This record gives sequence, structure tokens and C-alpha cells, in this order.
Amino acid sequence: MKDHAMTNRRAVLGAVLALAATVAAPSGAHAADKFTIMVGGIEKQIYLPAALTESLGYFKDEGLDVQILNEGAGVNAEKELLAGAVQGVVGFYDHCVDLQPKGKFVESVVQFSQAPGEVEMVSTKHPEIKSMADIKGKTLGVTGLGSSTNFLTQYLATRAGVPVGQYTVLGVGAGTTFIAAMQQDRIQLGMTTEPTISRLLATGQARVLVDMRDVAKTKEALGGTYPAASFYMETSYVDSHKELVQKLTNAFVKTLKYIHTHTAAEITEKMPKSFYTADKAAYIKALADGKSMFTPDGVMPEGGPETVLAVLQAKESMKGKKVDLSKTYTTEFVKNAK
Repeated sequence: MKDHAMTNRRAVLGAVLALAATVAAPSGAHAADKFTIMVGGIEKQIYLPAALTESLGYFKDEGLDVQILNEGAGVNAEKELLAGAVQGVVGFYDHCVDLQPKGKFVESVVQFSQAPGEVEMVSTKHPEIKSMADIKGKTLGVTGLGSSTNFLTQYLATRAGVPVGQYTVLGVGAGTTFIAAMQQDRIQLGMTTEPTISRLLATGQARVLVDMRDVAKTKEALGGTYPAASFYMETSYVDSHKELVQKLTNAFVKTLKYIHTHTAAEITEKMPKSFYTADKAAYIKALADGKSMFTPDGVMPEGGPETVLAVLQAKESMKGKKVDLSKTYTTEFVKNAK
């Protein structure tokens, strides 16, 4: 049923894009460059640059007509990109690494963050879970099977000495669906982001088990800097649309600079009210605490790709696979950004 819905959505998106491509520019005017981006959960603070860039008008400043589509799990956004339904994705960089051994070349053009911004949370109904070493026989929530949260969960479990097969992974999305799964005890712990983290902490329904919201804590959990949220595209598209990609990069880099020169409260005022989930103060605090995860300039952090590869090689399907990390990201456009 889910695959059928995705197929229908893909068909509709494809039709819309095809129709848009046939519409001529108005006489005497320069038509804006059209581009469609899918975000793996637009309300998540880790992907904040997508909605913020649109709100600040930076896409329009570059002469772009950008449509942003929302998809709850990054793995589904990746599928839409490979199907040609969208041209770009705001999602985790690790997809660029994971896809290469499968013959798919995708690259991060703007690196938004240098830490996952993710937290492994455990239900307060289960005080027996004191570390990842205690997850045998438990069910762990992730946004979707094959998602970045799935990759990270498996790595944390392996690092704690719990091999695949001794726990269950369940795709439960984020936000309300994640919270409901924990309330119903369908998952005993799970990986999620802000603002879901703050919502669970505020009600006392869960506590933090592993924190990866800043660089220092991420290095402790994963052994190094972990470039996460990014803007990525297929390499073939980047190579054939350099002028357009540069405009998109200009807009996103300007947003990253805005994030580092404005307070969490000022940034929050630019976001849709629906993102606050009825608690604006908690949203602002979470953003203030996690703002350091964002890069100031969109440049890939040194050593980050190697950490991502190490995490992914915990998967059976990636063991022994060679990856040319230099082809999983580019700094060409961020270095040329206005």
C-alpha cells in the first residue's frame, strides 16, 4: 500500500515537472529557474535550512523558483531523487556514501551540519535499559528502514557489542507517530530529532540514552565528526547544471551564515508556526542548544566522510565495499558562493 502511494506520488510529481518544463517564459521577462527539493522531514530542526532559506527569500534573490516537498523519511526522499521525480534532496550525507557501491553516484553540494542532531531516547517505562548494551530483545524505532537513523542505530548497537539479530528495528517516522509508538510500547527506545526530543522530555515519557546533538558528543558516540544534514543531488545533474547549482548553493550558504549571526529566537520567528508543536519556548531552547551543529559555510568537515564510511561499514551489505569518498561530495560551489 505504501509502495503504491509512493508510485502515485512519484507519477504526479513527474507530471507536474514535465508540465512545468513545457510552459514558455513570459514574453519580455526572464523566467525563474525551476527546481524541486524533497526534504526528509521539513519540520525537523536538523533540516531547518530548507524552510529558512525559503522564508528569507534567498531562493528568489537568486532568480529561482524552488518547490519544496516533504517526506517523513530520508530513504524515501532518496528514492524520489533516483526516480527523477525531484532534482535535489535535503537529507543525510550518508546516503551519498551508501549508494556508491550500488552504482549510484550522488554527492553533497552543501553540507549543512557536522553532527547528526539525533538522540537515542529510551522510554521511562524501561529503566532496565541503561546503555546500548542493554537492547537485546528490544524494539528500536527509526524513521524508516534503510534510513540514516537505521544506519546509526545499527552502528551504535554493534559498537556496544550487540549484533544484528538480537534486537528489532521498526520504522515509526518522527514527531507524533514516533511518540505514539513509544507510548504504546511498540518501541522501547528509538532515534529521533528536535522538536520530538523536547516533546518527550517535557512529558517525562523518555530520557536521553545517546546524545549526538553537538560535535563533542558525536565524537564520543561515533568516534569522529559526523557530517549529516546536507543538500545532495545526482552527480550527473550537478555536472550538467553548474550555473543553477551555484545559485542554489549561494542561497543555502547565505542561510547558514544567517543561522550563525542570529539568535534562536530570531530564527524561530522566520519558521512556520506549525513547527513549534504548541511550545514555542521549547523549540527556541532546543534550537539554541543545537545551533552549533550547523556548518558556518557549507564546507564538508575534515575527516567527516571517513567517520560516515566507518559507520556504514557496520552494515553487512557494506562490508568490504570500496568507496571513493572524493566522489560523494564537492566543495566547488560552496567555495564560489557569493
